[in-house]
Amino acid sequence: MNKQLGQMKTNPFDDDKLHEECGVFGVIGTRDAANFTTLGLHALQHRGQEAGGIVSYDQEKGFNSVRRFGYVRDNFTNTKVIEQLPGDIAIGHVRYSTAGSKGNTAIRDVQPFFGEFAMGGAAIAHNGNITNAVALRKELIERGSIFQSSSDSECIIHLMARSLQQNIPERMEDALRRVEGAFSIVAMTRTKLIGVRDPLGVRPLVLGRVGDAWALSSETCALDIIGAEFVRDINPGEMVVITTKGLESSYPFKPARSRFCIFEHVYFSRPDSILGGRSVYETREAIGRELAKEAPVDADLVCPVPDSGTPAAIGYALESNIPYAMGIIRNQYIGRTFIEPSEQIRNMGVRLKLNVNRALIKGKRVILVDDSVVRGTTSRKIKEMILDAGAAEVHFRIASPPTAWPCFYGVDTPQREKLLAATMSEEEMRHHLAVDSLKFITLDGLYRAVNGSNRNNVEPQYCDACFSGDYPVIPTDQITSGFEIKAAE
Repeated sequence: MNKQLGQMKTNPFDDDKLHEECGVFGVIGTRDAANFTTLGLHALQHRGQEAGGIVSYDQEKGFNSVRRFGYVRDNFTNTKVIEQLPGDIAIGHVRYSTAGSKGNTAIRDVQPFFGEFAMGGAAIAHNGNITNAVALRKELIERGSIFQSSSDSECIIHLMARSLQQNIPERMEDALRRVEGAFSIVAMTRTKLIGVRDPLGVRPLVLGRVGDAWALSSETCALDIIGAEFVRDINPGEMVVITTKGLESSYPFKPARSRFCIFEHVYFSRPDSILGGRSVYETREAIGRELAKEAPVDADLVCPVPDSGTPAAIGYALESNIPYAMGIIRNQYIGRTFIEPSEQIRNMGVRLKLNVNRALIKGKRVILVDDSVVRGTTSRKIKEMILDAGAAEVHFRIASPPTAWPCFYGVDTPQREKLLAATMSEEEMRHHLAVDSLKFITLDGLYRAVNGSNRNNVEPQYCDACFSGDYPVIPTDQITSGFEIKAAE
């Protein structure tokens, strides 16, 4: 976007959220591979809106690639674009940058990445973040590698190129043993679709089937859109290699205790997806119920901050027997940019996306349920809108613990000093937001809602580093640059 022309994002509320880095999708065994991949990426658009790309393979035309900035619907639904992506195998990627040229994405950073090897070409799409990418990149450049992008994911291609293994899946295994951090990968060769998750299984990856075709996806909602049957999750540390003859599974990495990202349950994944055999929507409703038990308050209405706070707000209302109401209405038809010719109009921008239902709010004691508080700017704006509409009281209830630590595993997180919970206590945050009360669900409460048990402080079941500071993989590059991790208690 050209800020000099006065453009800005019209989702100021969403800008104060944590953002996933990307979503990945792949399919093999259908002449509609590119079409299926387009539909899959459309379903995964919530995981990345900056850019998207698709690579396909056709026996006559070879590998084909289209990469574009913006939404899938604006770039890949054109027949002429799909005609550039023939073949019965394809992979795709939607991107929100956390590594690379953040906020200044170049087309060279848009995945999938492609490389030619002695045994043929391969493309790779990566969800996650490589925590030793800076060290790897430095080593590879010193050994003669020439990087084309600023993305951490490109390290994998260069490591594969330097591997002495005899085929591409083995080269990928070899490369990924050098990598630290989180990775869920969908890759392809001329004849193979490959899926792999890191040993901790931090980011999701699922397997589906539609007719004779196989599909890999970040979430089950993308399988639904193509009419595919959900087969199973790709397990932590597992690699699957799929051809027209079937699927082979292996576990090439040292076994480790699973640490799936708990924030996938809270916010990142679509509510109609299934994670670990459980509906995301049902989990978020359970979080709301647990929050109502932990942090009750006498009020007239429970209102969600749309859309991500809705299931938790429903759960809170059901558990507390306080009426649920849509006190804030989201305008679904606002685009991502808006020309703002004056400061006065710019200040009105916060109301373009959300508007208060004044008839419901006036004179009421309102509980606002949101999924998280990051910098606090969103919460302050929403609180002001609710009070301007005549609310008697405003109480915030947050369906996640305080976000006090940055994520280094594929989530765009501000620096720690910019996280409200890193510098303030809960009461200090309440004063800062100027609300009548503020309560977060506890970490144990979140665990109870997700899997029915408290957090095991010795061996926690999830990655919850953004709440606890307990990093399951040491963020090597960050520590090298001066970041201090939480001291062991």
